[in-house]
Order: sequence, then C-alpha cells, then structure tokens
Amino acid sequence: MIGNDWDLILSDIINSDYFNNLMNKVNEEYNSKTIYPSKENLFNALKLTSYKDTKVVIVGQDPYHGEGEAMGLSFSVNDGIKLPPSLKNIYKELFEDLGITRLSGDLTDWSNQGVLLLNSTLTVIKDTPGSHAKLGWDKFTDEIIKKVNEKDIPVVFILWGNFAKTKRDLITNDKHLIIESPHPSPFSARTGFFGSKPFSKTNEFLKKNNIDKIEW
Repeated sequence: MIGNDWDLILSDIINSDYFNNLMNKVNEEYNSKTIYPSKENLFNALKLTSYKDTKVVIVGQDPYHGEGEAMGLSFSVNDGIKLPPSLKNIYKELFEDLGITRLSGDLTDWSNQGVLLLNSTLTVIKDTPGSHAKLGWDKFTDEIIKKVNEKDIPVVFILWGNFAKTKRDLITNDKHLIIESPHPSPFSARTGFFGSKPFSKTNEFLKKNNIDKIEW
C-alpha cells in the first residue's frame, strides 16, 4: 500500500477489519464529495518518510481544507499556494531560531530527510475543517506513533498545540525527545510558540546522538 517498510511495520492494522471498514468509508467520501488531499497523496507522509529513516515526527491535526492546499503532509502546502497563517508563523520561528528563510510552503524536503509530517486525521471535506475527525483515522495514525516510539534509534517528537499534546501518552520510550509548545496558529503563537526554538533543539538532540541534523 505504501511501497516501503511501513507496509510490513503496519501490516497487522492494514490487514484488519477496522482498516478495511475505514477505507470503505474514505472511498465513499471521495466518490461523493470533494475531499482533500487528493487520493494519490493520502499516504504521502509515509511514502516520503520510511520507518527506517524517521528521526523527527511533527504531529498535525487534519489537512488544510482549501482548494489546492493539502498534500498529505502536516503543515505543508503545494508550491505556489499562499502560505497558511500557521505555516507563516512556523517560518517566522525558523528564521528567529536558525536564521533560515523559506519561501515555498512545500515541506517535501523535510520529509526526504526523515521528518514524518503526520496529521492525526488524513482527510477532510473541502472548506469544512475537522469534518473527518470522527471518521476513524486516529486509531491508524496513533499506531504509527506507537511504532515510531518502539524504535531503538532516538527520535524527536514535536507536539504543537493542545491536540498534538494528547499524543504524548503514546511516547513512552526514554530514548526519545518530546518538544512541546503552543500551536503556531495566530491565536496562540505568541503564548509560547515564538521563542520555543524547536528547530535548533531538534538538531542539537540529533547531533548528541550521532544522527545527521535536519537541513531546515
């Protein structure tokens, strides 16, 4: 289904009745409504970042719901799309933290370096945020987090906002680093997201564990 080691790592859940029922519901939604991301980008996060290569996980909630935005990666939008407010603030913090300026909202280069950009819910109805929050995706994406938690190699989990922080209980391995802060949205960024330095903290942890840093 994915085309890399995730197929084996997730084989139990992928072959379960739960997942078969979920995908039937998802396909019904695609057939009857405008759903984002496109079906071919549904598992983009897993396709671009193999289990073996995962060294950072950034947890999002659900995909962007505007036309042309969602691409199957948390917080990322297709190149040429106007930056959403949360991503703008992520880029502001990146500049303040490491002096890096990014213009495109496409974060594929992060994925290719081992940053798993994982939304908890993988689909959304056009212009209707949170519309698939109760469709059943959480069980699947929680399993992904649990499997990364089992890795022997240290991983950084970045949890932005109250929703992402609910996933903290899934991360029980002391080898890993959890970086938490308020969400980068305009409503909360000034309450502790700005100045949290997640990018330099991630690279310092990776370096300490002899893992190649991320070129943010």
